[in-house]
Amino acid sequence: MCVLDLYYPEGKKDFATIVWFHGGGITGGRRDLPEPLKNKGYAIATVEYRLSPHVKAPAYIEDAAAAVAWVFQNIHRYGGSDKLIFLSGHSAGGYLASMVTMNKAYLSKYNIDANRIAALIPFSGQAITHFTIRQERGVDALQPLIDSMAPLYYVRKDAPPIALITGDRELELLGRYEENAYWHRMMQLAGHTRTKLYELDGYDHGNMPEGAYALLLKIIRERSKEIFEAKP
Repeated sequence: MCVLDLYYPEGKKDFATIVWFHGGGITGGRRDLPEPLKNKGYAIATVEYRLSPHVKAPAYIEDAAAAVAWVFQNIHRYGGSDKLIFLSGHSAGGYLASMVTMNKAYLSKYNIDANRIAALIPFSGQAITHFTIRQERGVDALQPLIDSMAPLYYVRKDAPPIALITGDRELELLGRYEENAYWHRMMQLAGHTRTKLYELDGYDHGNMPEGAYALLLKIIRERSKEIFEAKP
């Protein structure tokens, strides 16, 4: 399960890389290469991770961190820049990307500062403790919990830029929009000025990636230009 596929542009240097985590509630799904992200001049590392109930938290978060660390350590071999690594994913994948970014301990194991991530862009990711982790503990899916397994637990001023994207609040899964809205607000209060929240009207949890891919690519273009122009 702990493998990734790397799709990258040939003959190009210093390109950005999207580390993409699939959804499936941490209990299902397989690594996938989103078609709208192909042929845009970026690398895509699409990641497989172990699933519950075969393993329990934090094993799958550790798998996600190992994949991100591999990209940081190896993308130069393919022509990419380790200054342009973006984390994203849909639903459970957005949650995993968020945990690896917000809890710096997961990447520090590999001597990597999570603040080196160019930006975090989760699609409908869970901001509170994931419902599968709550289920592993015997906690009801409707019982909210914010503890060390929640991205919200690690609100901090010095995090990388964050773009929180959800579907329509009236169509989303459970309280997914509201979780992200609260995370956005708490980051603002903590002094993190580069957290943005996007709600895609008319999109539900399942089809919101259709509207989010173009936004992800726009954020990568803008952030890559910013980082490139900041080079000494």
